[in-house]
Order: sequence, then C-alpha cells, then structure tokens
Amino acid sequence: MAHEIAPDDVVRTHEEAAAGERPPLLVLEPLLAFLDRHDLGDGEPEIRPIGDGHSNATYLFDRGGSRFVLRRPPRPPIPPSANDMLREARVLGALEGRARVPRVLAVCDDEAVLGAPFYVMEEVIGHVVTTAMPHILDTPEQRRRTAEELIDALVEIHAVDWRAAGLEGFGKPDGYLERQLRRFLGLWDHNKTRDIPAVERVGAWLAEHRPASPPATIVHGDYRLGNVLLAPEAPAEVLAVLDWEMSTIGDPLADLGYLCTLYVDRDDPSLGKFEMSSVTRDDGWLSRAELIARYEERSGRSMTDIRWYQTLALWKSIVFMEGNFKRASSGMSDDPYLKAFGDGVAALAERAEGLTRAR
Repeated sequence: MAHEIAPDDVVRTHEEAAAGERPPLLVLEPLLAFLDRHDLGDGEPEIRPIGDGHSNATYLFDRGGSRFVLRRPPRPPIPPSANDMLREARVLGALEGRARVPRVLAVCDDEAVLGAPFYVMEEVIGHVVTTAMPHILDTPEQRRRTAEELIDALVEIHAVDWRAAGLEGFGKPDGYLERQLRRFLGLWDHNKTRDIPAVERVGAWLAEHRPASPPATIVHGDYRLGNVLLAPEAPAEVLAVLDWEMSTIGDPLADLGYLCTLYVDRDDPSLGKFEMSSVTRDDGWLSRAELIARYEERSGRSMTDIRWYQTLALWKSIVFMEGNFKRASSGMSDDPYLKAFGDGVAALAERAEGLTRAR
C-alpha cells in the first residue's frame, strides 16, 4: 500500500522549500526542468506515491502521456551509505538485458535539484504481493510457480558476470561477510536510540561463527517476495526485481538466507506485525527447505549454514528498523508503521538471539 503525499512533500520552488519546517521530497520547478532535458513528458505531471513508503520515496509520474517512476532517498537524517540512489541506478543499468530489472531512463547526481540524488526508470506494470495474491494467481498451481520464479530470478542475478557487466569496483568481492558485520555494527551505533545488549551479543556470535563464502556474485541485499513485480496475468512470472539500494558484490548465500528469514512456512508461529507477508502460508507455496533445494539445484551452490545467514538477515533488519524508528521519533517521517518499531526491535533481537542457540 502506498503512503499518502503529505502537504510538505511536494513544493514548487526551493524558496518555498526553505520556508518549510522540514525538507520536501519533490521540488517541482527544478525537477520539471530536469525531466524536460531528458525528454520525459511535458507539462504539469500527475504524481502518485507507490510502494510501502517506509524507506525510499517512490513516485509514479504521468506527464503528457509519458509514465515513469522516480526514486529518491527519504528525508534526512539518512544513515551513512544507506539509501544510495546512484548505486541503485548503476546496478540497474549494468543488469539491463542480463536480469529482470526495470530500465533506467535518467540519473541525477546534482543535489541542487531535489536536495538528494535520484533516478527515473520505466514503469513496469504488474503485481507486488504483500498481504494477498492477485485473484488471477491465487491458486495452488500459480502460488507454487510464483515461489519457483522467485528462486529462478535470484539464480539469474547470481549468475551474471559482474565484471563483464561493468561492475568492477562496485563492491569488494572478498571479505563481504566480515565487512557486513563491521558495517552493521557501525550502523547500530549510529541508529540506536537505547541500549539493547542482545543486538551486540548477536553481532558477536555472528563474528565468531562466520562461514567461508563461495565465489562472489552480485548481491541484491533485500531480496524478498515484496520486492518483485509479478506479471499481470497467469502464468505467474517475475517481471522485475525492485529496490536495489542495498546491492553490492558479495556472498550470494546472504540473499538466500535473507529470503528464507522473511519467508514464512505454513506451520511457522506468527510473527505478528513483523510478518512481512503471510501469503506463503497458503497451499501450493514451496516450503523454505524446497526453496533452498531449488536454489542449490539451479545455481550449483550448496547452502552451507542456513541458520547463520538467517541470523545475519534478522540482525541487519533490526539495525535498519532502529534507524527507521529513529527517523520517525525525530519527526522526519509521518509513517505510523515506523513509529511502532520501538518495542518490536527489542522483540526481534530476542528472536535473533534465540536463533543463535537453535540446533
């Protein structure tokens, strides 16, 4: 479900922006001049927010019959190296024709336009699944096919020759897991609004039990059912993988572990408001074990230690959630979903610590 446009989200000029209490997300006059330079429609646009709106701001523009999507970071304060639109645009450009991604139409690194870098991409029409499957795909056969497509699209991403795609220097292929631990400990120090010792204990456990990584691939970093677009009609097909701001070069099993952490089996205990999608409890969906088996078969890689990668994914989610809670509690976001994260962060930290003790 898309967030609403607040009165101060969109202003006409930077003078109007300077008079407001907080920075706007879109400043129309310099933005329309940028769109004109890139032949992206003409005249006044119709603008509609799309996506869940909890992290980056994503808008669908309809301008003179041209439809396209604009992505920009949220309002500050933005954690260091998070919400990086230029990285996201670069990886999308590199993957065009190699994996299932939207085509990038224009990139703006001049912060004088909107106050932050942003990019524009093509609109891909399809279904994003969060709380329910679209009616036409809501059968056991199509649910199963959706799960298979989810794995197959991930296998394709991990099979891309990232050097040939022009991503040399996009990330460091060696030491990915070690850097993830160091980076997220740093982000925790930056994001935390209170002491939660379990978060640091889980970080220490991850460092102590870190597995050896397979050869590096492109890593999406936030790969889950809610970040893919499904074709409008049956048969179920993943048309595009979205939300690449966390992508890098690293351990592909981190993507699989993350997917498995957020994917619920039909018999899993309820996670309440932190269950990102319960649709996979229905008949037809692959189990978590079947997802892993299909990935291993299609990719040729063995999943070494699912529990470690799941704990890593949960721990990273906790760090991000605390950052979102910090933004909401400082008044930089109106999102009630983010404001409710306070108690949930501590509860998820306990769950992550429980995973470290599981057999």
